[in-house]
Amino acid sequence: MLEKNFAQNADVIPRNFSDAELLEILKSESDLENLRSEADAVRKKIYGDKVYIRGLIEFSNFCKNDCFYCGIRASNKNAERYRLSKNQILECCAEGHALGFRTFVLQSGEDFSFDDELCETVREIKNAHPDCAVTLSVGERPRPTYQKFFDAGADRFLLRHESANAAHYKKLHPQKMSGENRKRCLFDLREIGFQVGAGFMVGAPFQTDENIIEDLRFMQELKPHMIGIGPFIAHKQTPFADFPNGSVQKTLNLLSVIRLMFPKILLPATTALGTLCPDGREKGLLHGANVLMPNLSPVGVRKLYSIYENKICTGEEAAQCRGCLERRVKSAGYRIVVDKGDAPCA
Repeated sequence: MLEKNFAQNADVIPRNFSDAELLEILKSESDLENLRSEADAVRKKIYGDKVYIRGLIEFSNFCKNDCFYCGIRASNKNAERYRLSKNQILECCAEGHALGFRTFVLQSGEDFSFDDELCETVREIKNAHPDCAVTLSVGERPRPTYQKFFDAGADRFLLRHESANAAHYKKLHPQKMSGENRKRCLFDLREIGFQVGAGFMVGAPFQTDENIIEDLRFMQELKPHMIGIGPFIAHKQTPFADFPNGSVQKTLNLLSVIRLMFPKILLPATTALGTLCPDGREKGLLHGANVLMPNLSPVGVRKLYSIYENKICTGEEAAQCRGCLERRVKSAGYRIVVDKGDAPCA
C-alpha cells in the first residue's frame, strides 16, 4: 500500500507529505525502495553524481552546557578537555586544502572563551584560502556575536535544533536551556545572511514519531540550506547511557523524505550512520544524501571529542580518511568533487 504512493519521477517541486503519510513512513521498519529511488532521482536531477566533502575540525571540547545525551557535557569529569590553537587550526586547513577540501567546518562545544580568537581564525582561513567556505558549529550565541562571526568571513552556521517540540526539548536538556532560544538563534543566523543548517537525532530518548513530524514542519518554516540528521548513539558517561541507539533504517527513510520535501537541500550522510552501520554512509548517499564530513582534526585529539561512543575514523590521518571516502563514494556510484558546494536553495 505504502510503496505505490511514491511515483518514480525526478520532479524538483517539494513534496508535500501529509502527517498521515509521514507517520506511515516513520512506522515502517523496512527499506522503502520506491521512496529511496525517487529521492535518489531527485538528488541526481539537481546535483548529478556529485558528493561534496566538508573538512571537520573539532577545535575545542569545552562546553558550558550539560545536555543529557552528549559526552562532552560540562558535568562529565572524565572528559579530557582540549583546545586547538589558531595555528593548529590553520595547519588543519592547509592540509585539507591540499587534499581537495573547499569547506572547513569549525566545531566545538559551547566554549565562549574562544569567540574573539575565532573571528581572527576565520579571517586568516579566508585570507589563506579565498576559494573556500568556512562553516561554524559552535552553538548558541547572542545575535551581535553571530554578526561578528559573519563579518569576519564565516559563510555557514550549523546548529541542530534537536527538537521543535518544547516538552521533548526539555527532556533532552537541563532546565536553563530553551528550545525557543535555539529557534531564535537559527532565525537570527538566517536573517544575518548565513547559509544555515538545522537538524535532529533520530531515535533520541523520549522522541515520538509525532515529534519528528513537528521537526520537519519547523524546518519547512525555517527553510535551512542544510539539514543534518543521524541516529542517536548513547554515551556511557551521560544520563542516557542505557537508552537504545536510534534506528539506521528509520534514519535512511527520513533522509529520503527530507530530500523530497527539500529537493535542493545539502544533506549529509553522517558519521553516526557509519558508526552504527559499516556501509551506513554509502547507504545514506543512495537514500538522497550528497554531503560527507570527514575529520581533519589532529589525530591526537579526535577521540577526545567524544559526543557519542565508538565514533569511527578517530585513528586515521586526514589523507587516509580522504582516500577511504573516495573509494566508498565511488562504490556507491557517485564521485567526490573539489567544490565549496553552496546550497542552491534560498
